[in-house]
Amino acid sequence: MSYEFFIGLRYLKSRRTSALVSFITVISTAGVALGVLALIVVIAVMSGFERELRTKILGTKSHVLVLKAGDGLLENPARVLEVVRSVPGVAAASPFTVHQVMLVSGRGASGAVLQGVDPAGKGEVGDLVRALRYGSLADLAPAPVGAADGALLDGLLLGRTLAFTLGLTAGDVVTVLSPVGGGISPLGITPRLKRFRVAGIFSVGMHEYDSGLAYVAIPAAQQFFRLGGAVSGIEVRLNDFWRAGEVAEALEARLGPPHYTRTWMQMYQPLFSALRLEKITMFIILAMIVIVASFGIVSTLSMAVVEKRKEIAILKSMGATAASILKIFLVKGAVIGLSGTAMGLLGGLLITFNLDPLVVFLERLFGVRAFPAEVYLLDRLPHQMNTGDVAAILACSLAIAFLATLYPALQASRLDPVEAMRYE
Repeated sequence: MSYEFFIGLRYLKSRRTSALVSFITVISTAGVALGVLALIVVIAVMSGFERELRTKILGTKSHVLVLKAGDGLLENPARVLEVVRSVPGVAAASPFTVHQVMLVSGRGASGAVLQGVDPAGKGEVGDLVRALRYGSLADLAPAPVGAADGALLDGLLLGRTLAFTLGLTAGDVVTVLSPVGGGISPLGITPRLKRFRVAGIFSVGMHEYDSGLAYVAIPAAQQFFRLGGAVSGIEVRLNDFWRAGEVAEALEARLGPPHYTRTWMQMYQPLFSALRLEKITMFIILAMIVIVASFGIVSTLSMAVVEKRKEIAILKSMGATAASILKIFLVKGAVIGLSGTAMGLLGGLLITFNLDPLVVFLERLFGVRAFPAEVYLLDRLPHQMNTGDVAAILACSLAIAFLATLYPALQASRLDPVEAMRYE
């Protein structure tokens, strides 16, 4: 151990007459630890929120949509599907229809997006199969309901929250209303009505989808909305969703006008851009805690320099160079910064990896919902620990601690031993 390192460690303890310096040292270390802890927990939650939101969206929606300008209907979906599946990078493709409807049951009514899907292909382009809590995609086929009339009704899959709102469960009958195209009466345009059988309940875990999305088979949707053999578009799932832009360009080049594509990045760019901006903003705001703690480091070292003037003068008289004095106080500041950073890292990891039971405990303790799904879109508090984020937090903390140490250490190294010893 070099003597600079040894003396720097000894200087962490102040004399009894100046115990205030030691107290400020403890406060500075705790401040750095608190800042690092807050940064790790908040950034982990925001990273987890972004990952969970992306997973839920891409599990329900496709990576790329192939659409048509003009009337918005693909009259020959089989030909478009053949072209789409031939493009490199495409893992699966399936046709779909989409319309705004009203669902009516004995307990009430609710608006929803009714999407027609191919039961054989939907499981390949999305995670709907894994989201199903009751029923299956095969149950979308027409089946009898009740023993009275034995009528065949097409199946319909409902989101869990939507089914709860309407008071429906698997096997119940729900009426679907389309606001346009029903016909003309003396009172004006009448809505189009059709009864469906609730074939299953799904739960994506994202409130927006669970409360406003329903699925039927494409033939049922085409018949109900009088589309003939047309569909609204083609859902495309890729081997690598980060290549969505590249594959979308290849699809547009092969299909040509009036066909065009929409990638998940384009559809949800404002949402993910806002999340990234919020993450950066929170990083800067919480880093202020570490910066405030660094003022404590400056105070600690400045008071230590004043307290140790005689010792510094003696060391210089014995041959210690300015660089050696600089190293002594850099060691002291580095130990404060490293100790605070290490404690903050340990506390942040401990809280992050036990976040779920901690949230449950706080909810029970205070009797409140800390994470309402209707506000935050997801039904639980997600978190993800990224190595890059942790490394950036640690580097930021150590850099701030080093900069806070530098000025007092330079002042100590420039101390004139004659001036220091004059009044001793």
